[in-house]
Amino acid sequence: MSKEADKVNHGPTLVIHGGAGIINRDNFPESKQKEYIDALNGALLVGYEILKKGGDSIDAVEASVRVMEDCPFFNAGKGSVFTLSGKNELEASIMLGIDSHTAGACTLLHTVKNPITLAKTLLQDPENPHVFLGGIEAEKYAKSKGLEMVDPAYFWTKQRWKQHLDGLEKKKPENLKMLNNLDGGDSRDADDPISMGTVGAIAVDINGIISTATSTGGFNNKKDGRIGDTPLIACGTWADNETCGVSGTGNGEFFIRHGVAHDVAARMKYLKESVQDAASTVVKNLKKVGGDGGVIALDKYGIFAMPFNTDGMFRGYIRVSEGVPYAYIFNEQ
Repeated sequence: MSKEADKVNHGPTLVIHGGAGIINRDNFPESKQKEYIDALNGALLVGYEILKKGGDSIDAVEASVRVMEDCPFFNAGKGSVFTLSGKNELEASIMLGIDSHTAGACTLLHTVKNPITLAKTLLQDPENPHVFLGGIEAEKYAKSKGLEMVDPAYFWTKQRWKQHLDGLEKKKPENLKMLNNLDGGDSRDADDPISMGTVGAIAVDINGIISTATSTGGFNNKKDGRIGDTPLIACGTWADNETCGVSGTGNGEFFIRHGVAHDVAARMKYLKESVQDAASTVVKNLKKVGGDGGVIALDKYGIFAMPFNTDGMFRGYIRVSEGVPYAYIFNEQ
């Protein structure tokens, strides 16, 4: 009997993440941790309701990511960080695991309330020949399709603006020297548990179709016009029914250079590794080259992995067979 035949099919399953990075326990009280756990559980339950009714995985991942985009806790949508010039530039992608590898992606957005919905609209539009749209034309397209548009001020939050100003202060020449002496030059905000975050979701539905969705605001004080791994298919997002779906979070430049999301699936396809082994190895190898972050990965049997090489990663899962959401932050949970 083949290893495939031996596998237990757990049925429709949803896995999500809300970002990986520096999560300082001393500045992250249990009451605040509970708020994040509750937010993750809320996102899981929204997607679960779709899968429970026999809905499509693409609808489940979009719905879960929208919840996180609308929550100021996470670095996506409403909670997005600011660029160097004080703007919010959002991006997202979504992909189906079917043979055609259908995908949609968008970037450099300032007025689209939910970038993941724009990505899904691009994917499903029979008149759209493109996978990827950015900037003004992407926003014109979103408006023409009736997507919800907002004033750029909608994305402003006090927490993110403070983080932006603190980051600018740290970049002053006189302060950079001090930071290098104190902490090796890491100027990320250790007091902010989501200073480098992204949100993502993967689901497999009753038909065995895998869908992956990822959305982000990038990283604090990035250069205007910077495009990260999140909207890049095979870097921050991947879906393939025969291997797995993958959504990444962390230092995007490393995810781009190493094709992280596709690498997990490639190890499964060519080395015949399990989803847990493939995801774990890729994340460990990422650390060896200086890349911080993590991934979630899910195969067609509902078997998943959530490895990370940072202090923590907001993550969780729910299975239709159980109906109970599980959410975590740190390693020992």
